Amino acid sequence: MEPKLVYTGKTKNVYALDNGNYLLKFKDDCTGKDGVFDPGENSVGLTIEGVGDVNLRMSVYFFEKINAAGIKTHYVSADLGNTTMEVRPAKVFGKGLEVICRHKAVGSFYRRYSDYVELGADLPAYVETTFKNDEKGDPLVTKDGLIVLGVMTAEQYDAIKEMTQRITQIVADDMKEKGLVLYDIKFEFGYDTDGSVMLIDEIASGNMRVYKNGEYIDPMTLSKLFFAEA
Repeated sequence: MEPKLVYTGKTKNVYALDNGNYLLKFKDDCTGKDGVFDPGENSVGLTIEGVGDVNLRMSVYFFEKINAAGIKTHYVSADLGNTTMEVRPAKVFGKGLEVICRHKAVGSFYRRYSDYVELGADLPAYVETTFKNDEKGDPLVTKDGLIVLGVMTAEQYDAIKEMTQRITQIVADDMKEKGLVLYDIKFEFGYDTDGSVMLIDEIASGNMRVYKNGEYIDPMTLSKLFFAEA
């Protein structure tokens, strides 16, 4: 029986499986603007052949490492040949929430706060949350806002923040071993039937900004560098 398509996303399609889990099919589309990749953009800006494959490979690599660290994720297994990943069901927060962890001041953070910070300045694993809403430009929302709006509880927010910082450090440490510096990374979280928070979506080069010797590394180059010595 063919899996049933339940959602068409920017970079992945989602199918329902008979066992109650879901199948994510990775695509070669990337977020960006005017043909230039930007993980902070809220629309598909370009298609890069093979990016779905390397995004899945990197996601599998990190999900397995994060699961081993005792951090809850939706990851079950992957089929690299078909560019698919089986995941546990999870409810998203609100209509979709993105969580960004920043080690350096770049991108939208710098554009917003350039009066107060220098480009590339160190940040202490700064966590921010934005609603996924293309029309409104993915508006920022605070912890208090998330609670007041009924999107999550204070306990869920605290869990997300702690998990985000721990996962970011796992990714950053891996990058550092390869002579790379993680500037920022974007995650998505959901929760299961008992309200427990889990990491969902993907952990791929298209969701992070990484630099080498002060130069930005594009997603495909980053994936090649990452797996060259893995």
